[in-house]
Amino acid sequence: MKARHVKIGFIPLLDVAPYVIAREIGFAEEEALSFDMLKAPSWSTLRDWLAIGSVDAAHMLSPVPVVSALGLGGRQARLSALAVTSVNGNVLGASADLVARMQANGFQNTFDDPHAVGAALRGAVDGKLRIGVPFPFSMHAELLYYWLSAIGLPAPQGLDVRTIPPPLMAEAMAEGEIEAFFVGEPWGSFAVERGLGSLLLPGRAIWGAAPEKVLAVRTAWADENTEIAEALVRALWRASRWLENAENHGTATDILSRREYLDVPAEILERGLTGNIVVSPTGETRQSNDFLRFHGGATGFPWRSQAAWIGQKIAQRVGLDSDTARRTAAEVFRSDIYRHALEPLHVDLPGASEKLEGAMGVPTEVASASGTLILQPDQFFDGRIFDPFHLPEGGETS
Repeated sequence: MKARHVKIGFIPLLDVAPYVIAREIGFAEEEALSFDMLKAPSWSTLRDWLAIGSVDAAHMLSPVPVVSALGLGGRQARLSALAVTSVNGNVLGASADLVARMQANGFQNTFDDPHAVGAALRGAVDGKLRIGVPFPFSMHAELLYYWLSAIGLPAPQGLDVRTIPPPLMAEAMAEGEIEAFFVGEPWGSFAVERGLGSLLLPGRAIWGAAPEKVLAVRTAWADENTEIAEALVRALWRASRWLENAENHGTATDILSRREYLDVPAEILERGLTGNIVVSPTGETRQSNDFLRFHGGATGFPWRSQAAWIGQKIAQRVGLDSDTARRTAAEVFRSDIYRHALEPLHVDLPGASEKLEGAMGVPTEVASASGTLILQPDQFFDGRIFDPFHLPEGGETS
């Protein structure tokens, strides 16, 4: 069969790995696909490329298709998330000066305690914390606001939030524009390598199974190119399974380090894949399990309940009706397409497309086709649970 060309836009981040591996190792070719990978300078540019059809698909922040459905953001286009292509993978970092002030107050960096980090930040910051995030509507922003609000620091109103493309985050800190950041790897580790600051918290310490990036397409494109869309889902699923094998990490980081992809040394990229994170310029390391996941336990499944959580959080922040936003958002994560795409591979998938978010503190068996599917822990740091079927009186939930 003649290869079918797909233009895919991406941002140079470690979690673009499934797309790159599908292209380079041959999983795209197995599905008679040929990937044309286009590197975007910013998330707003990538969103616009997708909206106007300059690319067919995108390695995209999970909230962006939801925001589009809610009528927010820039260029409007109806988008669908066909798969979750990575879970977790973000880090909170702070400048050397800010970390020094935190340590002067007794802070010790365990790299796993959101309460301790939050208290230390509040005690060390004079005025509003100047913090960089890659995009206003991103999992970085949602986790940041959720975490700080839960510990008593109103967010985003209590912050000075700057939007900075991931590869420029370290430079923004070096120039004093920001004193902290929440960013995907390898750009947190890159800042540490430059001696600019330390990493204080992995994103998974706030939400244990946060959907970070999705395979986003225009809904009309998916409707018109059903076979290609489903083949794309399968190619990425195969690549994600390959990435799960630790024996492949060396090959993966060598490929990703190339100039056309991340242009970052392989040894820095390896930290995010293994979860063995260098947290300070002095070389201190911390092991963070489930730091970044691509496969296993239905990692790639586009849970409608996760989209609903995103929709509700954004609605509460910008003043939209939460119930309407949840229902609208849930339709964006296309579990129906994902299921149909993976039928030929006989993948064991969840029996439901929504679940209680944050309810699993340990690996948990759930109803599935074979009855053997185990989902990984997905708790929120404060123990709250998001029920996509029930909105409590007053409109507030997790």
